Amino acid sequence: MDNMRFTLTHHILRHQSTHPGARGEFSALLVQIASACKVIGAQCRTAGLGSLMGNSGAVGHHGDEVKRLDKFANDAFAHHFDHTGLAAAIVSEEMEEPYLPAGESEKARYVVCYDPIDGSSNIEVDVTVGTIFSIQERADPSRAPRMEDLLRPGTHLLAAGYVLYGPATVFVLATGTGVDAYTQDPRTGDFLLTEHGMRIPGRGPVYSVNEANYRKWDAGPRRLVDALRQGGVGEMKTTRYIGSLVADFHRTLVKGGIFCYPGETGKPEGKIRILYEAAPLAFVAERAGGAASTGKGRILEVAPREVHQRTPIFIGGAEDVADAVRILGG
Repeated sequence: MDNMRFTLTHHILRHQSTHPGARGEFSALLVQIASACKVIGAQCRTAGLGSLMGNSGAVGHHGDEVKRLDKFANDAFAHHFDHTGLAAAIVSEEMEEPYLPAGESEKARYVVCYDPIDGSSNIEVDVTVGTIFSIQERADPSRAPRMEDLLRPGTHLLAAGYVLYGPATVFVLATGTGVDAYTQDPRTGDFLLTEHGMRIPGRGPVYSVNEANYRKWDAGPRRLVDALRQGGVGEMKTTRYIGSLVADFHRTLVKGGIFCYPGETGKPEGKIRILYEAAPLAFVAERAGGAASTGKGRILEVAPREVHQRTPIFIGGAEDVADAVRILGG
């Protein structure tokens, strides 16, 4: 048994047994998320051989052309909760309005938010993409879901994580007990525990930001990037920017450092969406001992006013983020 690794399902059920009042719904929800991501991952691996490359011809509610893979992944994820009674509502980057799963779901205890394929434009050049997700408990599951069930700060999250579709398919899960990573065994399809209790170093050797936007930033972000270039934030850093949020964040989680996506002059809200990008990754970062800030406050304390609200983000090692916030403030 010493050489055997726990599967994700085993690990979930093992933790469930430590909660005497658990009814299994939360565990089943995580298992369904993992199942959906296996389906999405399989399509990512073969996208170039099938019909899922390129644009679908539709325009999404953000005004962007919808990629075929985005549409497939969104539908696969959402429909994994139909007729399960596990999720009362689902928020997705790809859907303008929350999705209410079919079947007896309106009194389910949980809400799921997700970005089905983060970095989908990179799939055509074979760069790592991923799925980001979070789970929160509803304020009052005795009634039909309302917008107030969705627009809650990230402090109400019970779990969050992401799945990387790269050289390996890796499922990173953060709960109240910490952050673990599971790597998919291609022989069995199982996610096997490969890293337990992940921690972000307080400082790291890398900063990640799209410096092509430098001219669009206000003084604070420019001052920060100047400091990062010159070694003014901890140790001297090098820059790495993949352009896939989930991949850039995973490197930050493993190696340390900081990822930044500031707001722009005239667009202070930035680009990263709170509910299904910033808050889930902030939850992972904090559970791993890191930090995540809007530049003015803790991301997990932001109560969004609408489901697709955006925020600037500065996320990574706790010491690097603290220095970044200080520099942003002048």
